Amino acid sequence: MGERAAAEAVRMGTPAGRAVIAAATLGSGMALLDGTVVNVALKTIGEDLDASLAELQWIANGYLLTLASLILLGGSLGDRFGRRRVFVWGTVGFAGASVLCGLAPTPEVLIVARLLQGVGGALLTPGSLAMIQGAFVKDDRAPAIGAWSGLGSIAAALGPFLGGALVDHASWRWIFWINLPLAVVTVVIAQRAVPETRDPNAAQHLDLGGAVLAAAALGGTSYALIQWGGPVAPWAGVLAVLAAVLFVVVERRVREPMLRLDIFRNRIFSASNAMTFLVYGALGAVLFFLTLQLQTVSGYDALEAGLASLPVTICMLLLAARGGRLATRIGPRVPMTFGPLLMAVGTLLMLSVGEDVTYWRDVLPGITIFGLGLALMVAPLTATVLAAAPDEHAGIASGVNNAVARAGSLLAVAALPVVVGLGGEEYADPVAFDAAYHSAMVICAGLLAVGGLVSWVAIREGAGARIHR
Repeated sequence: MGERAAAEAVRMGTPAGRAVIAAATLGSGMALLDGTVVNVALKTIGEDLDASLAELQWIANGYLLTLASLILLGGSLGDRFGRRRVFVWGTVGFAGASVLCGLAPTPEVLIVARLLQGVGGALLTPGSLAMIQGAFVKDDRAPAIGAWSGLGSIAAALGPFLGGALVDHASWRWIFWINLPLAVVTVVIAQRAVPETRDPNAAQHLDLGGAVLAAAALGGTSYALIQWGGPVAPWAGVLAVLAAVLFVVVERRVREPMLRLDIFRNRIFSASNAMTFLVYGALGAVLFFLTLQLQTVSGYDALEAGLASLPVTICMLLLAARGGRLATRIGPRVPMTFGPLLMAVGTLLMLSVGEDVTYWRDVLPGITIFGLGLALMVAPLTATVLAAAPDEHAGIASGVNNAVARAGSLLAVAALPVVVGLGGEEYADPVAFDAAYHSAMVICAGLLAVGGLVSWVAIREGAGARIHR
């Protein structure tokens, strides 16, 4: 493995292997924790800061916008300067932005702080996966990724409980400040025990033009969707289209692009990322709408709404690693097809969530099936994406997949309220939100079903062998 700066590749079950997984899990888990607690706190933040639905969408999406825009650059930086080093930079930056989020006096300030959080996330997120891909021997990568996915779900499992408890009994501001101790532990483990890996052939010049155009394309699209009907929205849409076209042109012509477009010539890589866009878009929208539905229509408090989705993270914790092992044995096509289909079934079952809700009858069956599908799909998808790219491009491959996932969630949360006719202060109106919720969940189920179909058609049976080649 020419990319290793340390001696030999590490194996599962060794002290070095546990250290790599621990650091990667804590770092990415910090970002997962932030995502789950912010969803739980949105309604309370809206009431405390007198925020509109559009401002709540930006609070949820501001982080995703800079994360998705810069995560490719973060992957490239890791390949060039060292995955561990850039991962540590991102962890420190994420923690600093979290402090600013907790201090925000207005929705506008909180949105800016969330944008800064995304910058830190763009450095740490691809680094967490790339550290695993670069450090472990090839046979242990899929199980290591599965363990990373499952253990990372502990943060997601704690998120609803901690977030709901803090919102109900302390202040929503503490949901950001809890990132600080996690960041300290993550940095200590990474610096002391994680071997450094890098790509010796990484680009020596930063593609800042590509990063700016990517941010303009995603930002313009998000603004056009969230502010739909406003006078500036059409111009934002035009800007987004122009930026997207120029991004492709620049990436084709620049000597050392942020995104190597030839990586998409691999059919497995392209299909896996198309499926990622659909599934993670639906995932983000389902959790966004379900959490607000339970609080606005069903009368749940923040803690109860957060804990309602706990079965998803329990399924991930117990089953995600097994999903990785299953893909190693039989190939990724079956789990990557039936995982999204199970998620679609669970989403449709949650249509029964309304004013007279009984958790055991209306929420638990659907959210559990949704979680089972997610656990079946996540590790095979991630391992397939990374296996489809050369080892020396692990950072950019993980960056692409993470960018696609965040962009899918970003655009779904931005677009669906517009599509289902929700806007202004209507998120606080039970009647209006209930009607919008049902339409949104049907659309999400459709996206998930299409994602499963893409996997079935495009992922070859033999692709599984590449996961452990």
